[in-house]
Amino acid sequence: MNDLDIAEVARRSGVPASTIRFYEEKGLVASIGRRGARRLFDPEILQRLALIALGRAAGFSLDEIAQMFAPDGRPRIGRDRLQAKANELDGRIRRLQAMRDGLRHAAECAAPSHLECPKFQRILRLAGDGRLSPRGARSKPAP
Repeated sequence: MNDLDIAEVARRSGVPASTIRFYEEKGLVASIGRRGARRLFDPEILQRLALIALGRAAGFSLDEIAQMFAPDGRPRIGRDRLQAKANELDGRIRRLQAMRDGLRHAAECAAPSHLECPKFQRILRLAGDGRLSPRGARSKPAP
């Protein structure tokens, strides 16, 4: 039998059994039965867990990742969705590079203190405006 119990899936994938159970509750993975008290999975779960890990690393939420699988369990990731996420990452990279450059400047600035450094003041204004947040804009409170 090629089925994998949850301990073997955890060992091979590096994903803790508790996370696998959580993913099962969220509908991201499905066990195919049990051997005693242990869940059994098709070996293809390893690829699915890798896809989930890749999606998480790219910044997709678990709900977004769940929508990227067809009812038969096969991936169905729209290219437009991938392009939008790549564009979002480009924006995040630009903000992080600007932050890095500003912090390096502040560390080397000749001003007596960071608060007297014009470039550091600009970073503070951007942060205060919410333009350094992951999405690039301050969250607006609900009406």
